Amino acid sequence: MRNTQKNKNVSISTMTMVALMAAVICVLAPFSIPIGPVPISLATFCLYIAVILLGGRKAFIVCLMYLLIGFVGLPVFSGFSGGPMKLLGPTGGYFFGYLLLTMIAGWFVDKFPKKRVMCLLGFILGTASCYLTGTAWLAFQMNMNFVSALIVGVVPFLVGDVIKIVAAMWIGTLVRRQMNKVGYGI
Repeated sequence: MRNTQKNKNVSISTMTMVALMAAVICVLAPFSIPIGPVPISLATFCLYIAVILLGGRKAFIVCLMYLLIGFVGLPVFSGFSGGPMKLLGPTGGYFFGYLLLTMIAGWFVDKFPKKRVMCLLGFILGTASCYLTGTAWLAFQMNMNFVSALIVGVVPFLVGDVIKIVAAMWIGTLVRRQMNKVGYGI
């Protein structure tokens, strides 16, 4: 009986953390700085934190929840926008790239939880895959060549994304350590 209760508690705490991270991204991602067709937002930062705190599978679920909430029209995307047209518009490829980001970065974090260099590599590869999908879709949607889309949709974000990755690894590691201390390790 006791073992069953423990599994239910873990499940409830997991569901709570997934819902909490989905709420965090929905609250922070709409605040953005428009600098062209692709705005600066905190969405990737929130996803990096989710990967560190929850691991790859649960961070993927957080990302999927965020995208579905935005898809139905709630204003959780950059600039307080939402709806299917936002996902199909010029920046839609980056949204779908978020899913790749969580899968790739999550795999590295899950496989090498104590090796910061490997986790960093996972975040870099995950972000690169997000850039690739987003840039390809941006080029298609805006009728521009890939290099032009890269200059508009990636180059302005490189330094900021490096800062987000480093900050997320630092903050996420501290929060995860505290979660483990109080018994909420996921």
